[in-house]
This record gives sequence, structure tokens and C-alpha cells, in this order.
Amino acid sequence: MGVVAKHAAMILYSDGRDHYSQRVRMVLAEKGVAVEILDVDVANKPEDLIDLNPYGSLPTLIDRDLVLYQSQVIMEYMEERFPHPPLLAVYPVARAQSRLLVYRIQKDWCGLVDTLMAGTSRESVLEKARKELRESLTSIAPIFDEKPYFMSDDFTLVDCCVAPILWRLEELGIDLPLKQTSGIQNYMQRIFDRETFQSSLSEAEMDMRG
Repeated sequence: MGVVAKHAAMILYSDGRDHYSQRVRMVLAEKGVAVEILDVDVANKPEDLIDLNPYGSLPTLIDRDLVLYQSQVIMEYMEERFPHPPLLAVYPVARAQSRLLVYRIQKDWCGLVDTLMAGTSRESVLEKARKELRESLTSIAPIFDEKPYFMSDDFTLVDCCVAPILWRLEELGIDLPLKQTSGIQNYMQRIFDRETFQSSLSEAEMDMRG
């Protein structure tokens, strides 16, 4: 898949099932960056990816002679390289707060999502991860009622990290209690309806929700 764009072409090696890859695809779509997206079979990675990235990890972005990996590094590079539309606030305090939120998402949620998506642990471990993620999301649900986006009046890099996780809840076997999480449900509808979010989806991701 590719994103129609206004800038010079780049190449993104992407895992079509991976939330880290989707967050980068979301940033690229929001920025309107011309990109060739290569959907990589993680069980059979191409040799050129291994040559470019010593870890062979996904996502990996190629911009001319520059090779970047690790999703947060790629996202912030894109924000600096293509500053419009901005996905981080102008002022240092607000930018630092957004970065801290991304860090907290990484610490609190991403490990649980990774465990569940891998599906290789014992069922007791998987169920514990489901319970922790469900309870964590439910406990912060009121936050989603306060602003149109995640703790912000504007769409930011933080939303690019949150939305791919919420998109995968059905795939992860997590049902949120509707009465307690109406703010999350409304947030999900707003984000998932965005044209840029829809264009960021891989074929595998399109099949994750009924």
C-alpha cells in the first residue's frame, strides 16, 4: 500500500500487524508524505532490511541515505522534517508533556499489547495481560471525556500511539465495559473515522475489526 503525497518518496519497511508500524504509518499519512510501504513477512525478512538495520526490526524508514528504526525516533524525525501539520505543540513544556505521555503508553500498555499479539505465552499469562490492559484502560476512561484528543485539543503524536492499540482490542480479546468507557468509545469513533487513519491501515489491520 502507499500513501498519496506531496513530498519526495521514501521507503518504509512495515509489519502490517504491528502497532509500532501503524503509528509510523499514521504520522506519514497525517503529514501527507509520499512513501513506498513494503509489507514485510516477519518470518522471512528481506536481506536488504538486515543489511540496512542491524536489528532487522520493524518499522524501518529509508529517506535517501538516512536509515532510521525504532518508531519513536522515526515519528519525531518526521515531525521535524515535515513540520506541517504539527503533531507536537510549539512550546517546550507542552512538547515534553506529550513525550512523557508517549513514554507512559510505552511502559503501561505496549508490553501488554506485545505479549498478546505474539500469543506465544501460556494462556494464564495472556489472560493476565488482557486483565491488566482492560483495567488500565477502564481506569483512565474519564480522561477521554475531557478533550477531543488524548489529553489535547489537537491531534498529536500521542494519538498516533494510542489509536493503533485501541484498534487492536478486538484482536486481543478485550471488551471494554461500555457504560464505564463511553469516552474511549467516542474517541475511537472520532479517530477511526479520520481519512488519514483509514489510509494508514494495512490489509491485515483492516481484518482486525468486525
